[in-house]
Amino acid sequence: MHTQSKFKLLVVRLGAMGDILHALPAVTALRHAHPGWLIDWAVEPSWRPLLSARSNSNEIGQDALQPIVDSLHLAPTKTWRNHSLRASTIREISSLRQNLRSRGYDAILDLQGAIRSAVLGRLTGCPRRIGEWEPREHAARFLFTECIVTHGAHVIEQDLELATAVAGDILEASRPQLPVDPEAELWCDELLPRHANQPVVLMNPGAGWGAKRWPSDRYAIVAADLAHQGYRVLINAGPGEESLAHDIREQSHDAATVVTSSLSQLIALTRRVSLVIAGDTGPLHLACALGRPVVGIYGPTDPSRNGPFGTRSRVLRSPDSRRDHTRRTETEAGLLTISPQDVLQAAGELLAEETLA
Repeated sequence: MHTQSKFKLLVVRLGAMGDILHALPAVTALRHAHPGWLIDWAVEPSWRPLLSARSNSNEIGQDALQPIVDSLHLAPTKTWRNHSLRASTIREISSLRQNLRSRGYDAILDLQGAIRSAVLGRLTGCPRRIGEWEPREHAARFLFTECIVTHGAHVIEQDLELATAVAGDILEASRPQLPVDPEAELWCDELLPRHANQPVVLMNPGAGWGAKRWPSDRYAIVAADLAHQGYRVLINAGPGEESLAHDIREQSHDAATVVTSSLSQLIALTRRVSLVIAGDTGPLHLACALGRPVVGIYGPTDPSRNGPFGTRSRVLRSPDSRRDHTRRTETEAGLLTISPQDVLQAAGELLAEETLA
């Protein structure tokens, strides 16, 4: 057990949305176990709202605006990769390196397992860099000084094993505390007045690639049926998914309302809904992190590894589906065996439980 009163830890989990949310239970457990530690996080700028509602990423302090981390290091590594030879990119990397080294970290916890995350950890100058024995990108392992063999099936369990290695204590997953953004809460007050008693179902039809996407006409059938039952149905339109959301609204004969939101607004909205229906995508994992019930519609990705965790859920997946991360555009065949009636039954069970809770 490390006895320093101000042990300094840097967590590296640059993205994406679901992956950061999967990392949060382990880091939250570290925060609860070691409240005196300084815990910073390196992240892509687009995902900052998952960790902080502050406009100044270097402002230190734990509160509702920034509940888990002391400070953020914004690392736009995807932009740097596309503009690696630009002088501005070199200056930004140099500035980040200087900021990282100035913090004097005692350990780096790499929860990404990619070459870019491992390189960033190396930039800190910290001699102790913890990562997985079999990381996502094999070459990343050679930049870790401690490689941990993990045994958990779910990625959250694997991240807990890595976090346990930092100080040797036994950690259990803790429900994350996500930032409370006052402006986002006001936006949500207008969309969903707090005095309204109508329960809300949020659907997220988009996914990272087409093979994971359940057909839009089936979402429309579910939306129309739930609206007929008296639920208010919202369709989250993620970036680039606006046309998909509007197609579902039209196919449901306006039974559902399309919502376009910022990430901070989506956090505020998800806190207030009775149920989320989605495939394996960030908004589903956001609902899990916030303790909201979910119906997960799974196909080529394995729910035993990255399915709903820590909340009431129903997972629908065909026994014919096999794990395949090939980014195909056509809906995976197993997904097509899941009917709107299957989803409605799962939703009905969870909504009944929510009423009794």
